[in-house]
This record gives sequence, structure tokens and C-alpha cells, in this order.
Amino acid sequence: MQNIIDRFISYVQIDTQSDPSSDSTPSTEKQWKLADILVDELMRIGMSEVTIDENAYIMATLPSNLEKEVPVVGFIAHFDTSPDFTATKVKPQIIQDYDGGDIVLNADENIVLSPQYFEDLLLYKGQTLITTDGTTLLGADDKAGITEIVCAMEYLLAHPEIKHGKIRIGFTPDEEIGRGAHQFDVKKFGADWAYTMDGSQIGELEYENFNAARAKVIIKGKSVHPGYAKNKMVNAISIANEFMGILPPEETPQQTQGREGFFHVNHMKGEIELAEFELIIRDHDREHFEIRKKLLIDITEKLNVIHGGCLSIEMKDQYYNMREKVEPVFHIVEMAREAMEAVGITPIIKPIRGGTDGSQLSFKGLPCPNIFAGGHNFHGKFEYVPVESMQKAVDVIVKICELVGNKAF
Repeated sequence: MQNIIDRFISYVQIDTQSDPSSDSTPSTEKQWKLADILVDELMRIGMSEVTIDENAYIMATLPSNLEKEVPVVGFIAHFDTSPDFTATKVKPQIIQDYDGGDIVLNADENIVLSPQYFEDLLLYKGQTLITTDGTTLLGADDKAGITEIVCAMEYLLAHPEIKHGKIRIGFTPDEEIGRGAHQFDVKKFGADWAYTMDGSQIGELEYENFNAARAKVIIKGKSVHPGYAKNKMVNAISIANEFMGILPPEETPQQTQGREGFFHVNHMKGEIELAEFELIIRDHDREHFEIRKKLLIDITEKLNVIHGGCLSIEMKDQYYNMREKVEPVFHIVEMAREAMEAVGITPIIKPIRGGTDGSQLSFKGLPCPNIFAGGHNFHGKFEYVPVESMQKAVDVIVKICELVGNKAF
């Protein structure tokens, strides 16, 4: 437990936020600091074939201690943190033997982590929680995953009596801005399948995610003195509002759950002469996903007829539902389920309402379900992680390695 705490805290105190406005990989220079530390640490604990490439992708090997050949399994996590909330000067707080009440994160700012709002806290009564100090995010997404993978490898190296095949691990930059798998060399990694340690609540096991696209709508208006604007002014702001008003109001993030898809307007700027807004399109069903994209094109065309062709739309697919790549090798999900049950965890199998590096990796030829890392309330000041959940994630990694080593393939 203390090893997990110390390692995790050492990681989260290093600012590794990624930057979507940057074209470099990694998108921020500061990600290199933790990347270099991780390389040194992997060498120190005794991992083999430790490499880091020009884009800060880290790979390493735990050699097989079996005489027979079994599939090569990988474990992957990302070391960048979200640009949505500051990660400068993270000051983690350790709450021992959580009593189930409010946790004052920051008395000066009256920032309180309360089970009255975050009910999941009550699942961890009596456990050790690591929280923020209310001024930054924590970084459990996904430094908890990195901690768990390194601790599991260290444990296996110290316990050669646990038989396992060749294990590959990988740490990536820029996952939080959707680029974590862009430069990932699947062939070099050389695993038959892998797991991202990037889920939330203990027990989560996910092999479905959204199909995703991003769209940008641009509206060019005409500014005319409002006193003389009859049949002359084209107000780009009003047309943008008209466009958004046609979108189904019940199909937004705040109105949907489970496998329900949505449209989400997440950025807008405008004046009479020019308005732009961006939105994301999400749906677990590929056919419904295509219908959603077509609706945006249809709205654009309809408003162009009404307003004289002043709208344009740019749209790009981001990632797809990995289910179609994982289902043909579903035994890899069953392997993770068996490992969880073997260490006393009830699996929670559900679709991800988001994306994961595993999606892109699955479509690049590396099937890659997602396993819990234990954190909650990612990307903000209320983020926390139970240490016991991280310990269980370590147990799951070790058990998967052991199970693969003992299976007949």
C-alpha cells in the first residue's frame, strides 16, 4: 500500500498536461519530465528492452519465465493529464480511514468533497483516499494506471514463482487530447492483445466505446445598420442559434446515459459578420452515428437554402467503437473477468461513454479492452482515488499475467 501511495504521489506532482492547440508530439515539453523518470524507474526495477522514442512513447518487457510459448499480453496507460483543469503544483491529500462524511479540500475557498453530491464516496468508507487540495486536478487519470502497471511488474519481478509469459508495457503521451495512439507502434509493441488501465470505479471492464466525430460550423453574415437592416442584414449569431435549435434537445450529454448517443456543442464564438461553433457527435451504434452526421449536413443544406448559402461545415471522424474488433477475440475480455473474480472483484461490464486509446489501438490491430484504474471525478478539483482500488488493480494485472501463463492456447 505505501509503495503504491509513494509512487502515485511522486507521479502526480509532475505537471504533464497536454495541449490540443499544439501540433507536436508530445504536445507539451513538460510531458518529457515524467517520461524520462519512468524510463529510469523501469530500468531500476529490472525491466528489459526499455525504450523511449522521439515522440516519448515508452515500451518495456517483462520476459517470460515459462518453457512453453503463450500469447504476449500488454498493459498500457497514459502519462499526460487533461487540459480541462489546471495541473500545476498538485498537492495531494491522504485521507486515512475515510469516515463517510464531507472532506474539506480547501477551507479558504470552501471547497468540499461531499457524499451528498458524489455518492460513490460511500463505497469507500473505511478506506484510504487520495484527493486534491481543491485547486488542481489530481491526475489519477491516468497516473493511477501507470502506478498500477509499474507496481505489478515490480511484484512479478520479485516473485518469479508466479509463472507468466512475455509481458509488454507501454506508456503514452497526449491521450487526453485524442492522440495517445496516433504514434503508437503496434508492430514494435509486439503483443497479441493488451489492456488499457484507464477506467474509473473498481470493477470496470469495458470493451465498447462511442463512435466519435467532431464538426465545425462556420456562418458568414452581413452587418448592416440595424435601423436599415430590413432584408439586408444576415446575422451569423442568429443563424448559429437557429442551427443549434434544430438539434434534438433531448440528445445532449446531460440528457443521456448508457448507450444513448448525443450532440454536444462545446465551443462557440460569434459576431454579426462571422459565427463559428464546434460540436462533437457520439453514438455507440455505427448506423446511428452515420445518421447523426447526416443530420448535421441536412441542417446545413436547409439553412443555406433559407439564408443564401452562408453556412459551411467541416466534419472529421475521431475514433470508432472497438467492440467490432474485440468481439472476435472475446476471450481477452473473459480473461480479465476471470482475473477480477479470482481476486474478489465483481466485474462491472458496461460501455464507455467516451473514448480510449484502446479504441484506436484495436483498429490498428491490437485488441485492447479497458480495465479500471480506480479514480473518480476525473479532470477536476473533486478528483480522488481510493488506494485500495489501486491495490486491486495491481492484483488484477498480476492475475491476468498468471492466467495467461497457465492457459492452454
